Amino acid sequence: MVLMHTLSHEECYPHLLSPAFFAARREAIPERVDRRRKYLDVPHPRIIALDSHGEVVGLADAGPGRDEDGPVPLELYSIYILGRAQGRGLGAALMGAAIGESPAYLWVLEDNPRAQAFYRRHGFRPDGKRGLLPPEWEGMPEIRMVRDGREHRGG
Repeated sequence: MVLMHTLSHEECYPHLLSPAFFAARREAIPERVDRRRKYLDVPHPRIIALDSHGEVVGLADAGPGRDEDGPVPLELYSIYILGRAQGRGLGAALMGAAIGESPAYLWVLEDNPRAQAFYRRHGFRPDGKRGLLPPEWEGMPEIRMVRDGREHRGG
């Protein structure tokens, strides 16, 4: 799962992050695997998508909102899908499994129009809140998007 997550970052963000960032992520895979173990035995575990060979090609996770000013109680923490599995409805399926039709919010990179368009199709709209990722993520800007549950029409 951590390797798939790393590969997904490499596919999604090569134009946004430095080669040093990706090298550091690769080097840290063993430590990141150890860190992630505690997240597998929780009430809100990650949802993992496998291909026909049993390889992880996608993941999603959601749970209680982490923002003090969270607009709704549920946060979609992430959805990542390898390029070879995109365009087949897997993103919508992962989102459905993670949050269903519930009101939710999420953070998305400001310079990720494809992801923002996907979330818009699923009823999410920017709420004006902006932030910066931590220094280890090279301080990339992100925006918060919210779905209140009333306007979602599917995608």
